Amino acid sequence: MKSAKGLLGAMTLVIAGAATAADDWYLGVTAGHYDLDGERAIVEDHNSVTAGVQVGKYVSDTLALELGYGANAGHDNFDVLSLNGLLWLNNSDATNWSPYVLFGLNQYDFQDASNLVLDHDDRSTQIMVGVGMGTRFDYGLEFRADLRGMAGHDEDGEDVGVQFSLNKVFGSKSAAPARVAAPVVSQAIAEPEVEVEQEPEQEVRTITVRLNVEFEFNKDTVLAVYGDQLDAIAAAMKAQDDIDLVLEGHTDSRGADQYNMSLSDRRAKAVKAKLVEDYGIPAARISAVGYGETQPIATNETDEGRARNRRVVGEMSFSEVYNF
Repeated sequence: MKSAKGLLGAMTLVIAGAATAADDWYLGVTAGHYDLDGERAIVEDHNSVTAGVQVGKYVSDTLALELGYGANAGHDNFDVLSLNGLLWLNNSDATNWSPYVLFGLNQYDFQDASNLVLDHDDRSTQIMVGVGMGTRFDYGLEFRADLRGMAGHDEDGEDVGVQFSLNKVFGSKSAAPARVAAPVVSQAIAEPEVEVEQEPEQEVRTITVRLNVEFEFNKDTVLAVYGDQLDAIAAAMKAQDDIDLVLEGHTDSRGADQYNMSLSDRRAKAVKAKLVEDYGIPAARISAVGYGETQPIATNETDEGRARNRRVVGEMSFSEVYNF
């Protein structure tokens, strides 16, 4: 029990430290089943159903350090302490199922030593590796399921376990896809911007219509809030049927480079599809290209900056001559 109390104290310190840190961390509940090697048992293999808690801290986008405690909830009376690293193998889209690997240490704390072989300590430390799958839900909830294998660090036992975890993630990883704020004046263009150039005895007006559509995290859906901008650009294209439009898609820095390049291309094509399907603009007059995360216009260190970088932009200019 001293180990359990020590671990609970350490978990309290980790939770307090994680709660005050700016990085992502999580707190969760666990349920598991462990089947221990028969070498340490007198009569039958030890096995236990456990229920516990865990706390983890992300040290990068894909790597977390995790501390857990599982108390005996059935069968043989032993508890499980764990300290391990967790590495996501494909975390570019957290809403889909993604694989991960585990590596670290387990310690068994046998509360009843009556079935242990002679001279066996009531605690046993194991090297642990495992594989699993996980997914993310709304409100920062994360579900994981994994299979764990343990080999003796201080004895020759080979054990197997399964664990299910439900975590609440805190920090930027917990945020729901950001809602797009109402466009500011420079983005939501009610009327075409007018730049005036003077020539003798006539007035030349260069009219520039700009489009700036921002997206939710990891989404390529064009939100209805940008209808006014789409109306303006479509009207200009119908009035100036000799001018084409280039749409450029972008992402923030989260996710793999190749995935972000594909996502930015899908965003540009989604805006193009809106103009073609809803406004009847010929598809041949619109080009769509994705630049991934290579051309940010704001910092990727804040939620506000990343929201500005998740965008599709386009611009078309034409001149009109007015005689006096």
